[in-house]
Amino acid sequence: MKPSASELLLLRSLWQKEELSARELHEMVAGELGWSPSSTRKTLDRMVAKGLVSRRDLHGINVYQASAEKLPTIAAMTRDFVENVLGLKAPLPVSTFSGSDLLSDDELRELEALLAKDDDA
Repeated sequence: MKPSASELLLLRSLWQKEELSARELHEMVAGELGWSPSSTRKTLDRMVAKGLVSRRDLHGINVYQASAEKLPTIAAMTRDFVENVLGLKAPLPVSTFSGSDLLSDDELRELEALLAKDDDA
């Protein structure tokens, strides 16, 4: 399932930190979204229902972890952008993503393989 822009922001935080409470997530994205903590919690609840994140109780605090895998999600969103926004049939070069604080060099190579594989399908 394709995450919305706000859901993607929360996922990005979880991909970087692996597991966070709703409060920690809210503090990370509050400046970008301008939401109240209750809006962040409601969005997280929707994301749990969609299967984008999982939730568990840790000493009485709900903590969240990304269920949506980082590279397949990025590959799908990249294909969607390239095809539906730019009108291209070929993927963007992976060099477009160099310098990202979200992707390591190994992940860039894996993303390139995912994009090439899906382009051949």
